[in-house]
Amino acid sequence: MTTAATTALASLLVCTPAAAFQQTTTSQSKPTFHSAVDLVTVAAVVRDRHGRFARGLRKEDFVVEEKGVRRDLVDFRSDDNAPVRVALLFDVSGSMRLGTRIDDARQTARQLLSALRLGSADDEAAVYSFDMNLQSLQSFTSDARAIENALLKVKPYGQTSLYDAIALTAREVADARPGDPRRRAVVVITDGIDTSSELKPEQVAAFASEIDVPVYVFGIVPSIDNPSADTATMSIERSAFAGPLTDLANLRGGHLFVASTPGQRSIAARQIVDELRHQYLIAFESSGIPGWHPLVVRARQKDLVVRARSGYMAGQTRPS
Repeated sequence: MTTAATTALASLLVCTPAAAFQQTTTSQSKPTFHSAVDLVTVAAVVRDRHGRFARGLRKEDFVVEEKGVRRDLVDFRSDDNAPVRVALLFDVSGSMRLGTRIDDARQTARQLLSALRLGSADDEAAVYSFDMNLQSLQSFTSDARAIENALLKVKPYGQTSLYDAIALTAREVADARPGDPRRRAVVVITDGIDTSSELKPEQVAAFASEIDVPVYVFGIVPSIDNPSADTATMSIERSAFAGPLTDLANLRGGHLFVASTPGQRSIAARQIVDELRHQYLIAFESSGIPGWHPLVVRARQKDLVVRARSGYMAGQTRPS
């Protein structure tokens, strides 16, 4: 990573306030949420024991605990079919030249984009690539043709600064207009081989937690390298997607998918979009004490499973 890029990243890490939102209402409009430094937002995906989205929940149906202490929820939002704002972050490291990985990565993006409502004012997508530096190939737009043109520019190049790129892209995704109702996420498309990051995974997770952007990691690998495939020759413990990448996705309330076939990629892509559309947004006041604060988010109904980020950063403590 260049010195300038590293300096810029360090500035973002130091200056970015805790993400949050505040609800305002009028007689003619739906509630909207605005940024506030003293609130913490949590995006939660809730499913029942059959894996179906749990709909119609209210603020009082959730419990948020910080270090074992229950927090009062000051704001809440529930949309059954929310618009989506997704940043596609492509790994263009040299290892992506192997086999059909880069073509598979483009096809994965197309499958995800097909689940969006592009061409309307609702959904937006952007395209980024990363090797030693983050490159913006297409800023946020609902123009499907512009996004397709950007996908054609995705080509393997050199080394990978995976975690650095996720941190920078998360900042871009979070930079939305006040009151923007779109559910936001970073979708990383990679073969999982990180060779030159300057941030540790836990540092990126802490930074991303401040701006409340879920991180989904999409692993593009052949079947022999897919631990979940019958033909795999690699154990889960030795997989490139074990450990830090899984931890990062889980800390952010996202998910990690490892896909080797078009069918697997299509199912995973639609799952990501469906989850974003059915998120609950919860807000509570930050404790204000500097440092990392672990969270547990659960539903009062015992048969419901909640997936949300597992903590937030407060005060002036920042990764460095």
